[in-house]
Amino acid sequence: MHLTHKLLPFRQLTVDELYQLLRLRSEVFVVEQNCVFLDQDDKDQQCHHLLLYANDQLAAYCRLVPAGISYSEPAIGRVITSPAFRGTGLGRAVMELAIQGCKDLFGPHDIRIGAQTYALPFYRSLGFVTDGDTYDEDGIEHIEMVRKPD
Repeated sequence: MHLTHKLLPFRQLTVDELYQLLRLRSEVFVVEQNCVFLDQDDKDQQCHHLLLYANDQLAAYCRLVPAGISYSEPAIGRVITSPAFRGTGLGRAVMELAIQGCKDLFGPHDIRIGAQTYALPFYRSLGFVTDGDTYDEDGIEHIEMVRKPD
């Protein structure tokens, strides 16, 4: 499998890239997870978008959120792996790229995520620790997690 990635601010995304990432987010968050929510939350325009391609197909994605937008720290959000590529390690790959991207863009700061609780072991393996109580977001149990700088 040939992997490539792009990390772009919103305004540098092509129309096709924007369509692909929004389609993937809708496919998983709205259709697969059966969540009726407004995915376009007016944060995308202030974020960097990490697109991971496998053989020229969008296989995984997340957005890097500057401090002060979602949390007081920089954040990684909308983490997603295409159903066609699950179990291939691309979730880990996109998160490792995102962590490095946060360091490069925002410096050596804590990184915060709002994790779906079923994925806690995965995020712990990447150095995140829980911070707070569980909460319901769109019918799915979440918990905030923080990763300290290396």
